[in-house]
Amino acid sequence: MINKIAYKRRNTSSVENQIKVISLNKNNGFESSRKTTEILFMTSFPPRECGIATYSQDLILAINNKFKKSFDLKICALELENEIHVYPENIEYTLTTDDSNSYIELLENVNNNANIQMVLIQHEFGFFRNNEKDFHQFLQNLNKPFAIVFHTVLPNPNEILKLNVQQIAGLANKVVVMTNSSEKILIDNYGIMEDKITVIPHGTHLVEHTNKDILKEKYNLSGKKVLATFGLLSSGKSIETTINALRSIVKVNPETIFLIIGKTHPNVVREEGEKYRNTLQNKIKALRLQNNVRFINEYLPLESLLEYLQLTDVYLFTSKDPNQAVSGTFSYAMSSGCPIISTPIPHACEVLKDDTGIIIDFGNSSQLSEAVIKLLNDEALRNLISANGLHRLAPSAWENSAIAHARLFEEITENKLSLKYKVPKINLNHVKNLTTNFAMIQFSKINQPDIDTGYTLDDNARALVAMCQHFELYQNQDDVQYITKYYNFINFCLQPEGHFLNYVDVNKKFTKQNSENLADSNGRAIWALGYLISISHLLPETLKVKVEKTMHIALSNVHKIHSTRAMAFIIKGVYYSNLQNKSLQNLSLIKHLSDRLVQMYKHESKPDWQWFESYLTYGNSILPEAMLCAHLATGEIVYKDIAKTSFDFLLSKIFVDDSIKVISNKGWLKINEKIDEKKLGGEQPIDVAYTILALNKFYNFFEDENYFKKSEIAFSWFLGNNHLNQIIYNPCTGGCYDGLEDTYVNLNQGAESTVSYLMARLTVEKNSQNSSSSQTNLNPFLSSSQMQNQRVQIQ
Repeated sequence: MINKIAYKRRNTSSVENQIKVISLNKNNGFESSRKTTEILFMTSFPPRECGIATYSQDLILAINNKFKKSFDLKICALELENEIHVYPENIEYTLTTDDSNSYIELLENVNNNANIQMVLIQHEFGFFRNNEKDFHQFLQNLNKPFAIVFHTVLPNPNEILKLNVQQIAGLANKVVVMTNSSEKILIDNYGIMEDKITVIPHGTHLVEHTNKDILKEKYNLSGKKVLATFGLLSSGKSIETTINALRSIVKVNPETIFLIIGKTHPNVVREEGEKYRNTLQNKIKALRLQNNVRFINEYLPLESLLEYLQLTDVYLFTSKDPNQAVSGTFSYAMSSGCPIISTPIPHACEVLKDDTGIIIDFGNSSQLSEAVIKLLNDEALRNLISANGLHRLAPSAWENSAIAHARLFEEITENKLSLKYKVPKINLNHVKNLTTNFAMIQFSKINQPDIDTGYTLDDNARALVAMCQHFELYQNQDDVQYITKYYNFINFCLQPEGHFLNYVDVNKKFTKQNSENLADSNGRAIWALGYLISISHLLPETLKVKVEKTMHIALSNVHKIHSTRAMAFIIKGVYYSNLQNKSLQNLSLIKHLSDRLVQMYKHESKPDWQWFESYLTYGNSILPEAMLCAHLATGEIVYKDIAKTSFDFLLSKIFVDDSIKVISNKGWLKINEKIDEKKLGGEQPIDVAYTILALNKFYNFFEDENYFKKSEIAFSWFLGNNHLNQIIYNPCTGGCYDGLEDTYVNLNQGAESTVSYLMARLTVEKNSQNSSSSQTNLNPFLSSSQMQNQRVQIQ
């Protein structure tokens, strides 16, 4: 039910008195017991057509998709008396910004709602231009903490504007801006304290990046070189800058077409109709450019808009407002991989540097035509700018914006929030895109598989484990072809002497890289074969026979392997194989290798260093996990004791303050050394994934809730719970980024990282399904009385 004002208009003094009365009601009996933490968004919202409405819709969707059971987002839609909209059911309130009485009712509703813990206000001066006094009174008497988001920050303000901004900022708990330049203006021109300001960039969409030629064909643009701009049309966009440049561009590139995407801004239509659009059309006709310009006079749905941007060869941003702090259209274009030519608004100057775009002067058509011709005639430059732009904007993905806002909510709310990340749906798209008819490709440029990098045994072994996990869970027969493909590649790498080679080029030839350091790859292959054998009863008999033969040959020489991690992988592989094909030979091999690890542990461990080596490096979790597998297979108590002691020691080094920070390849941890907290970066998805696999096995065996909680924390590393508070897993592509560095995320989505995430995700899914199937969906950590109560509720 939308709460709307029904009062008659009162005079100003009466309004002020009412607000003062309402402000005293914070403890007047209206308070009720808190049920959940609510965050109220005050913002324009669709179907109102404006940039902030779209921004808020995207932000709220991103936050709701990112978090669960952490808070409830409520919306107060801003509108005008002569522009009333029909809103969806999830709109809690409306504020008619040019009606004084509406502020009164909203204040009463918000102040007396005990569940609302903070308010987030999207501010644009035009929203409150005629009722600034009412807005200030509302803020002064609001008894909830609030943050204000300034979408416009004007430099060199006059005294009235400066005082207005200072008053608002003074009342707010936090001020949010979208660029560093806006922050600097607030500090230098308005005297706002730096510690009160938070910079959260305008969000951008993750895009899967469909082939340009396919999209051009879809929109009847095949063979065209496409220039584009989009957004609600108004004279401030200075579209004529491009039209005036177009004749020069077309002379060099006659196949060029300029797309002007978007309907005219509602405020412009209300004030002057389609005067500006008609002016543009007349200019196009006068210059005989009708075949080179296409108007798309629609407010496009997001999917269509992103497709238009992906097919665009060069995006043009020609705003003539030097004070436009940020542009959502600009951000969306960059996230779609568009090379951008822009006028020097602050946002552009901040982002388009170091080969991420081209800046031109305001209204300078000759500079524009020169820059467009340069880009259209240089595909390599366009690709470079596109890739650099994607890397530059990665931190501003809506998923990262959601995390930044949740952290803001956590900081401002009186009752500290417990942020719970929502687990994404399983997405195999990128895994399948990386897989050719032969095997899984090693590397990827962003999310485009790089076939020239060839294939590795390592990646295909892990891919085999992951696809077996998926097949176990879902019995999807489509998985069998991938399982078979990855197995065939492993078998291809097996040499007659009984060992494996790791590196295969695009021509299916073994490379010179296979001359050394192959022990771990051999161990991983045996792990994968063993896991496949453990589910072979679900697979065709012919495949089962082949796999067992390969495993038999692969195990013929493992006694010669002494690499610590290779031995651990072999133990795991033989353990899984033994689940299906129990034999004394399997147990003997497990004991032989495990006893070696025991001797290593006894030689290296000390009271303050309970580990197998004198250092912690990569893939550490597989060592204690292998020891636990050895105990599960043999029953030997010493294996169990060392497994738990060593694993708990490792966990004490990598878990701090409800987050995981795996040992970094920028600094292995040696005995008698302390972890250097200043060394950031170098964290690999594979290490986090191996930790999750181990935590799962330890939890299932020891039934220690601490392992379960740490597994959840570790998985949240992929979702943004890391030192950069940025996503490592890309839910749009189904790929996982290649690494978390000190100040950035490596956006390439190669096989190792993508499959590592998938193994971790499927482990989480299996736990969830096991939990659901046991005890009739009861929480395994409830007391017996609580469990009984829950049974009654379920019945």
